[in-house]
Amino acid sequence: MNSSSAALREFRFPDDYDEVRQFWEGVEKGIHVGASDAPLKFKKRFNATPIYFWLPSWITRSVGTVIGGFDGRRGMIYHLAVASALRGQGLGSRLMNEVEARLRTKGCLKCYLIVLRDNKEAVNFYEGLGWGLMEQVLLFGKELK
Repeated sequence: MNSSSAALREFRFPDDYDEVRQFWEGVEKGIHVGASDAPLKFKKRFNATPIYFWLPSWITRSVGTVIGGFDGRRGMIYHLAVASALRGQGLGSRLMNEVEARLRTKGCLKCYLIVLRDNKEAVNFYEGLGWGLMEQVLLFGKELK
């Protein structure tokens, strides 16, 4: 069985949390597991906008994830990750197509995602899916501790 024939399913909190967190922590590039991914923070976010997906493998381990959220105005996609052994087989595209479709059904018209400048593979991947760099926008951030 390959990734193109495996079925997508929704994330189940708290049942899937530990496995998915370990998967994110093992991804070599592009996923930053931070304070907002701690169990209680994650549960709060999950309950607010439960558009979370992952693909279970046939070996009972996560092989891909994507999270999409919608605040009623804009969508946000993050934590797209595919196991390195399965990249290039269409799994990332399937996950993105699914989360975009779910966001559209919620009424989302515009969506954002963040990619680090040095992650050229991710930049190329998203551009190939029709995402474009928003050069006119400056992204500001602040840690609220």
